[in-house]
Amino acid sequence: MIYTKKGDEGQTSLVGGERVWKCDERVEAYGTVDELNSHMGLLRDQCPYDEDKSALLAIQRQLFILQSLLAAEHPEKHSFLPELSETEVEKLERAIDAWERELPPFRAFVIAGGHPLVSQCHVARCVCRRAERRVIALMRRSEVPSAVPHYLNRLSDYLFVMARHFAQRLNIKEDTWN
Repeated sequence: MIYTKKGDEGQTSLVGGERVWKCDERVEAYGTVDELNSHMGLLRDQCPYDEDKSALLAIQRQLFILQSLLAAEHPEKHSFLPELSETEVEKLERAIDAWERELPPFRAFVIAGGHPLVSQCHVARCVCRRAERRVIALMRRSEVPSAVPHYLNRLSDYLFVMARHFAQRLNIKEDTWN
């Protein structure tokens, strides 16, 4: 059964059973990562390139790891939780570096648009930045594994460069703002 009625009064359970308000900073953080994951799914659905679709699915799997870590007040106390490795951040960096070698230098702010695939990259990037802000707010009062904000920060860069990569691949002229 999908409904339990346990959240009807405005609270939810964290990993470990602790009850918190649904507006708690921790719930906001993992909920925004969940929203990002949905946008990543839409991006993957729109993507016509198999290698990029595979990369996006791998990222979605990593976002589930982030969500589980954020849903625990003390993730280190729960041995069943998966770990997020800094090597995942490095994978994003390698992809960014490879795309940037093929792209013209970035010299001005890029205005989102030109093609639904490019625009969806920018929507996901903005939601990723919001998720990062929610995680940083949570970090002001609680421990968060350091790889979580690192991953989100690099993922937003990845999505920006992916948008430029898709624009170039689709022969879409980037509009810029100076």
